[in-house]
Amino acid sequence: MGRRRILIAIGIALALMGLLWIGQGLGMVRWPASSFMIDQRPWVTNGAVLAVLGLVLILIARRRR
Repeated sequence: MGRRRILIAIGIALALMGLLWIGQGLGMVRWPASSFMIDQRPWVTNGAVLAVLGLVLILIARRRR
């Protein structure tokens, strides 16, 4: 597997984790039920930053040849 594919896979994982954090921070995702992140607004910001970082990583990887 090339570096490009690895970067894309990491970017996707970061973006999905960021979306999960956003959902938990907003109280929309209540999984796992014992999560300390549910209804905690700072996790919305943290998740947004992580999701953007993942998308940037994907874009960088796609531009590499």
